Amino acid sequence: MFENNIEFLKHAVENRDFILPVSEHHLPDGSMNRSLNESVWEDAMRPFEKIDLWDDHSAYFVLIPSELKETKMPTIVIAHGGGFNWRTGCEAGNIAWYFHQKGFNTAILSYRLAPYSRMDSLKDMQKTIRMIRCRKKELNVSERIAVMGFSAGGMLCGNCATLYKLDDLSACNEEEKVSARPDAAVIGYGALSSVSFPRPFLAKEYSEEEKVLFGRDEQERFFFAPEKHVTPDTPPMFIWQTISDDGRFSMTLAKALEEASVPYELHIFGSGSHGTALADGENDISETDMHVGHWADLCTEWLKEILL
Repeated sequence: MFENNIEFLKHAVENRDFILPVSEHHLPDGSMNRSLNESVWEDAMRPFEKIDLWDDHSAYFVLIPSELKETKMPTIVIAHGGGFNWRTGCEAGNIAWYFHQKGFNTAILSYRLAPYSRMDSLKDMQKTIRMIRCRKKELNVSERIAVMGFSAGGMLCGNCATLYKLDDLSACNEEEKVSARPDAAVIGYGALSSVSFPRPFLAKEYSEEEKVLFGRDEQERFFFAPEKHVTPDTPPMFIWQTISDDGRFSMTLAKALEEASVPYELHIFGSGSHGTALADGENDISETDMHVGHWADLCTEWLKEILL
């Protein structure tokens, strides 16, 4: 089942269908070219067999089944970045292909973007986890699931790993009674909140972009800060970023995990840029950094230790 998705993904990655060069990100007036971004994503995803999350088809995931048929393998649910306004395809399709080749089932999540809320995006990830677990026999997968995200997708994974009990009491059908707690979370340059260390001098007002990222008010910003909701039951995390982002983002989350005795691994690379994905040149910024690219092999070893 879904075997054709393997060939579709292989072709899309080889054809660079998920990549939109940064030179094409903006319109002449400087605004983001969202219509082009969305069309690139839709064109890349068109051939795949999809699993809708909601009746209105507003969000879905694409399963790429493992080719290790002798055992039911864990699944990695992958969330792209883009500030909850944009789809950075190289952080979805290219990542899914890499970890598929390592033997995992991978699931590319196409979650809802603005004007939907960050809470809607979180519900999309939680729904994906529950659907995979409910259909594990049909999909021939293990119930073990990791979430993996980049930039905004990494922020989403941090929320998924710490707010998984959010709607347990409102479960109304068998699917919703299945736990949305991931067994592991991989956060790539996205352990972001704005409540654990001071903002820049005199930067008191949040821009509209920052409000979409962090929250509309202080209550919402606190709610979406993953380090504020870590408990001893929080799943293990693999956190990585480059020094191009403030290292305190990752260190703050790692500190909370340490204090709760939650297993974690933390890597802050001294080179590389935000949005580098696999750092193999196959990204919107055309960046190759062999040192940063080691994160993927390190993460593969870590995931196999945690999930298998």
